[in-house]
Amino acid sequence: MQCSWKAVLLLALASIAIQYTAIRTFTAKSFHSCPIPNPVNCSLSQDTDVADRLCDESPTFTYNLSRKTHVLILATTRSGSSFVGQLFNQHFDVFYLFEPLYHVQYTLIPKLTQSKSTTDRRVMLGASRDLLRSLYDCDLYFLENYIKPQPVNHTTDRLFRRGASKALCSPPVCESLGAVDLHLEEGDCVKKCGTLNLTLATESCREHGHVAIKTVRVPEVSDLRALVEDPRLNLKVIQLVRDPRGILASRSETFRDTYRLWRIWDGTGRKPYNLDVTQLTTVCEDFWNSVSTGLNRPPWLKGKYMLVRYEDLARNPMKKTEEIYDFLGIPMDSNVERWIQNNTRGDRSSSKHKYGTVRNSAATAEKWRFRLSYEIVAFTQHACQQVLAQLGYKIAGSEEELKNLSISLVEERDFLPFS
Repeated sequence: MQCSWKAVLLLALASIAIQYTAIRTFTAKSFHSCPIPNPVNCSLSQDTDVADRLCDESPTFTYNLSRKTHVLILATTRSGSSFVGQLFNQHFDVFYLFEPLYHVQYTLIPKLTQSKSTTDRRVMLGASRDLLRSLYDCDLYFLENYIKPQPVNHTTDRLFRRGASKALCSPPVCESLGAVDLHLEEGDCVKKCGTLNLTLATESCREHGHVAIKTVRVPEVSDLRALVEDPRLNLKVIQLVRDPRGILASRSETFRDTYRLWRIWDGTGRKPYNLDVTQLTTVCEDFWNSVSTGLNRPPWLKGKYMLVRYEDLARNPMKKTEEIYDFLGIPMDSNVERWIQNNTRGDRSSSKHKYGTVRNSAATAEKWRFRLSYEIVAFTQHACQQVLAQLGYKIAGSEEELKNLSISLVEERDFLPFS
């Protein structure tokens, strides 16, 4: 049977319309998943009624192909991650969250053994990835699974370090602030803003152009592969590393009880027989594994990974920050520049708070050389020799070399982003 040209034209137009509708349906598809816990995805021992209430009350978030770039700062404790977080927190168009995975850890760990088994790690990472995916989609209601006591009417005063996020301490999330309160200290934010309304926080997140999250609770970049490969997220990873000798010195001073035996060794010159060396070796192993993955440049990390040494950032904060924003494809605004100028030239009195970011950044990067005994430095160099070489940190061959600041212990390296 012969078809007229009109019929063929109508069929072609209909086909185009159907394809367009399908594409629009896919790109506008809701990817919100109801946070109903079950034995497979880390049950939180939450009763079904509560989970059903969350599903009924939580709005469905629509994903679209937008200009959003999602940023994850992958770091370890006392590596300068709070400082790097502020480089995004100060940006007017970035919605920044400080350590939301804290809530996952402290909800799940009591239910897990302390054996650090692969099963425990898998459970923790699975829950963390689910939460990160939801947060990047501005679904802050998902956090309610992990905040204890559970928020009522989507309000809570228990969000970890809420005051470290500028977006959560500004209108419209914090409606009580006036013009004089625009630059609140972290503690003042909590006092003046009161409880956090997660609905307002969700709206604020969706109004920002980009989302950045800092975490020290994901060991390696390979643990993030599922998120990096998710085309809906446009996720880019900034891996922050620091000289393990500097990390050990900072942790010993900050977490005095946890690192008590290291301090005894430092003070007496005698290494305790029951010293927990995994407090050091785990850092070096995670660095080695993660950086090796990044530097091997697997296809799934192309254009998604940048390695940053804390020492390079501390010495040239403006230049390095510009490089980071260039990698992300986000214009760096004047708020970030101003913050860098005001917060990298501090004196000794400006860094009293253990999580503070106001300091002389260049001096801070070298401070560990006077905090640790040479015996501990030599032990650390032996235990972490692979990763020290990998990251371009030089060995101090004597106490004189260790204390002599004219001798740089950081090689000139240019870790170019994988583009």
